[in-house]
Amino acid sequence: MSKKVETDICTFIKFWLVPLGIVLAIFLIEKAIVGLIIIGVSIFLALALKPLVRKVNNLFTKLFGKEKKHQTISVVFAYLIVVIVIGSILAIVGPVVVNETAKFANNFPETFETTFGGWEGVNNFGKAIGIEDLRGEIDKSIDGISKSLLGVLGNNLMSSVSSIADVVMKVVLTLVLTLLILLEGPTMLDTMWKNLGSKKESRKTIEALQRLVRRMANVVSTYVSRQMLVAILDGCATMIIVFILSLILQFSPSLAVPMGMITMIFYMIPMFGQFIGGTLVTLLLFFSNPFAALIFAVIYIIYAQIENNLIAPKIQGDALNLQPLIILCAIVIGMYMFGLLGAIIAIPIAGCIRVLVEEYPRLRAAREDRIKE
Repeated sequence: MSKKVETDICTFIKFWLVPLGIVLAIFLIEKAIVGLIIIGVSIFLALALKPLVRKVNNLFTKLFGKEKKHQTISVVFAYLIVVIVIGSILAIVGPVVVNETAKFANNFPETFETTFGGWEGVNNFGKAIGIEDLRGEIDKSIDGISKSLLGVLGNNLMSSVSSIADVVMKVVLTLVLTLLILLEGPTMLDTMWKNLGSKKESRKTIEALQRLVRRMANVVSTYVSRQMLVAILDGCATMIIVFILSLILQFSPSLAVPMGMITMIFYMIPMFGQFIGGTLVTLLLFFSNPFAALIFAVIYIIYAQIENNLIAPKIQGDALNLQPLIILCAIVIGMYMFGLLGAIIAIPIAGCIRVLVEEYPRLRAAREDRIKE
């Protein structure tokens, strides 16, 4: 038995427009995902710079008075400090890495001869494990790898140049957006709260929203500032260790500062950054003095245990109040979604989600009060 279902034209249109609208929204978000990531990173960096801006503004206020008058100058000054520091680090570390690698390449024949006994020692080792001409096998492998590498480089040269230009453009755009958010963000927030108030939103609702935004911003700024402080301590420790080793083992003391900067930079990567930075410094020291690299690795591992169990918990405290399992899950998810960038911002984002969960009952209660009014 068949039944006739009647519906009006408005219901029919809504029935089809809703799924079409959802599909269109997903399509637009997918197309704009890179831009949204850039905006998100810019907001994250602006929140991270907020404590520095506040300190610079307080300094200018003590010196010249009139806090609001110096707000823009404080933002620009703090921003320039960060840009100059990062540029200086790259300018110092980059040449050192290149020079140490080149030095290792130039000294490799001598090192190879003294360490392995030259090709004769390699062939003797090959015969001991059942390979008559180990040198010939190594030469064939190197020749095959070289040809493959040259082919890949030749095919991907143009795409590599294009990729580098794309990365530079994104970095510049992120820096500009970060500065604009620092300058105009507070004014935009004030305007938003005023507009909400003009729409007869409950005062409790606005206060709950302000508290939520303030706590989320505090999570990001607190995490970055304390992580940076521990990273500086890690870099100073590396600097001191390398400097002392250079005096004892007679290699260039000028390596101390760049090595410290390397571990400081990589420490900003949660959980794995300290290991990566220590490994890279050990490898670079190996190019100059293998024995120094071995000693550094041992001392740095001991220091890392002290830092992770005593120093870092004391400085970072329970700022985010997140369990280690949640932190690890956040890092894994962030890494697989957005790579290295996702791993760096995963922990503060998890902290913001925790704040949202904690503040949700307050927001819901405020909205219910407004409806009753």
